[in-house]
Amino acid sequence: MPGIGVRTAARILIEVGDGSAFPSAAHLAAYAGIAPVTRKSGSSIRGEHPARSGNKKLKRALFLSAFAALHDPTSRAYYDKKRDEKKKHNAALICLARRRCDVLYAMLKNKELYRNPTPSAA
Repeated sequence: MPGIGVRTAARILIEVGDGSAFPSAAHLAAYAGIAPVTRKSGSSIRGEHPARSGNKKLKRALFLSAFAALHDPTSRAYYDKKRDEKKKHNAALICLARRRCDVLYAMLKNKELYRNPTPSAA
């Protein structure tokens, strides 16, 4: 997977294992602390923000791998799309990290290696 080197991959595997402890990719993202959390108190709901809780080591590994993956055209296109949606740099990186977390979960669940997405012929 672009942006994930040997040390980052080792850190992710140490923290996640084989992924069997997580029923879905959303559970893995929540464990890592990159799933959005709704801020609410009483009747007021103030929107979503990244969680401060979660596994700090895994969150850092996913965030740094997302930052390193900006050199990959597919990841860069997703990041630019989020920036066009008026998200700030860190928020766009968290979105990219969450997307990569979903891909990572699918790789662990299906026991497959990463394959670059091929452009579909339209």
